[in-house]
Amino acid sequence: MTTIMNKQILLVSRPEGCVSDSNFKIIQSSLPSVSDGEILVKVHYLSFDPTQRGWLNDVPSYVPPVQIGEVMRAGGVGEVVESGHPDYQVGDWVQGTFGWQEFALVTTDGVFPVAKVPAGVPVTQCLGVLGITGVTAYFGMTRIGKPIAGDVVLVSGAAGATGSVAGQIARLLGAKQVVGIAGGEAKCRWLIEEGGYDAAIDYRSENVAKRLRALCPEGVNVFFDNVGGQILDDALLNLAQGARVVLCGGISSGYGLELPPGPKNYMQLVIRRCRMEGFIVLDYINEFPMAVDQLKRWLDEGKLKSQEDIQQGLENAPRTLARLFEGKNIGKQLLQVASISA
Repeated sequence: MTTIMNKQILLVSRPEGCVSDSNFKIIQSSLPSVSDGEILVKVHYLSFDPTQRGWLNDVPSYVPPVQIGEVMRAGGVGEVVESGHPDYQVGDWVQGTFGWQEFALVTTDGVFPVAKVPAGVPVTQCLGVLGITGVTAYFGMTRIGKPIAGDVVLVSGAAGATGSVAGQIARLLGAKQVVGIAGGEAKCRWLIEEGGYDAAIDYRSENVAKRLRALCPEGVNVFFDNVGGQILDDALLNLAQGARVVLCGGISSGYGLELPPGPKNYMQLVIRRCRMEGFIVLDYINEFPMAVDQLKRWLDEGKLKSQEDIQQGLENAPRTLARLFEGKNIGKQLLQVASISA
């Protein structure tokens, strides 16, 4: 009888810049035994988000850093193959923090507790538009950005997992104009043709500050920023009176140990009486079910579109994480570990 082994990817060194295969190693281990209260999950899809690069730095953060020798942390979705918990049966589809591995032994508590995939929901959407990235866009836009009818809304990293949803939410909340900043012709075309944006700025080939002035001559009322750096500085120069700046991420920094310089144009917040506020989605964890319900209603009504970029094979996990910082993904970056039919 063939013994089933668990392929796992461990962190072996901390990257000084971009992640690479050399920072990790692949091992084979025996499947763990399941105790009371635990479930064993066969991982089918893994989620990739820029914050994972930050988890590799040995510094305090909102969650502990991944330790050398540990399985790389990541959200995922999979199928229960053995259960020691009365609420979970073999065959149930669940989402949780499973890590870069083929099988995960998990409990039902923790910061990101295991939860069942709702009936009728495509399993990959639980990691994207109906997962952390969609919920991040929802709370960042509704609780901090707060666009109202007639507002001009700007989103950076607009073709990414969070940005692509944030812009659509702004439109649903009544914004009169939604402008996205993204890298490359394909992403900008997707924003307008599929994502419902009014205009897109290609930061790779266009002068962002100049295009902003042309597209938003009266200024931007809400800026949802996923990028930081020069993009943030350009946006600060084109804010409307009383604008709200939502700091969601700063992917331009690469999330390494060395932080980039702060914004040069921050005094515009004083001159134009604006507010700039950062947040972590865990601040709203008790309200996640409400947000997911609303996002699903918009999806079911055809008012919200979901875009996914799915790579293949667990061994490609480090390269899939690197894709986020190379600007290769449109929408939610996922990796398929196992076939649904397996």
